[in-house]
Amino acid sequence: MVIGACRVVLFIPENQSLKGKRHVVKSIVQRVKNKFNVSIAEVDELDLWQKATLGISYVSNDPQHANEVLSKVVEFVETSHSEAEMNDYEIEIVNVF
Repeated sequence: MVIGACRVVLFIPENQSLKGKRHVVKSIVQRVKNKFNVSIAEVDELDLWQKATLGISYVSNDPQHANEVLSKVVEFVETSHSEAEMNDYEIEIVNVF
């Protein structure tokens, strides 16, 4: 079993409130869930208005497949949402058992 974990850091430059940030993050999370079979949630920077960190995970039996899926998620997040800019991302693949 292989677990792929990804951390995506977003910058939301036009945002002026936590309510606005929640709207942008919720939209991204829902669209990723609908398009890919991954788990995703906001995991850090919860009190900052213009910064969000998303945690994404995927379970597979093939490390290459897990990496491909998470890479596609990163590409989707980077290119599909105009209100948020991706600052950084990191993918880690862990073999379990």
